[in-house]
Amino acid sequence: MNLIVAVDENWAIGNNNELLITIPADHKFFRQETSGKVVVLGRKTLETFPQGLPLKNRTNIIMSTNPAYKVKDALVVHSTEELLEELKKYDTEDVYVVGGESVYRQLLPYCNVAHVTKIDHAYAADAYFPNLDEMPEWKITADSEEQTYFDITYHFLKYEKKV
Repeated sequence: MNLIVAVDENWAIGNNNELLITIPADHKFFRQETSGKVVVLGRKTLETFPQGLPLKNRTNIIMSTNPAYKVKDALVVHSTEELLEELKKYDTEDVYVVGGESVYRQLLPYCNVAHVTKIDHAYAADAYFPNLDEMPEWKITADSEEQTYFDITYHFLKYEKKV
């Protein structure tokens, strides 16, 4: 299973249920990477999407502890066990965890590849991703050239879990 995330230099991912910054090239990378695939996300992350609707051209699986929670054009699961059972229907290489903080933390142990957009800036934040650089089982296997968006620099990194 994959995950895809944009983090700042402190591994922050959001503030007040919003992304820290919107970088068009990062969104393009996200679309290219996940289009036609399965995305796994939490209810709060879904609510940040345009009109709170599932992403087009993807199988959306929403994690929510609320048993009554329903989403048009998406599948809702209520536990990690239920999710893992559902994911048996798909090629694990086609599954992307896309947030937010609690879903990333729950599913990180099941992921083997992390696509991380690392932004060279520190933002005010209240949601964080686990720092993969401090986890010996994760290593960077690809690093893009430095990218810039106005005065912000960033890199597209690929981390892989050592087997």
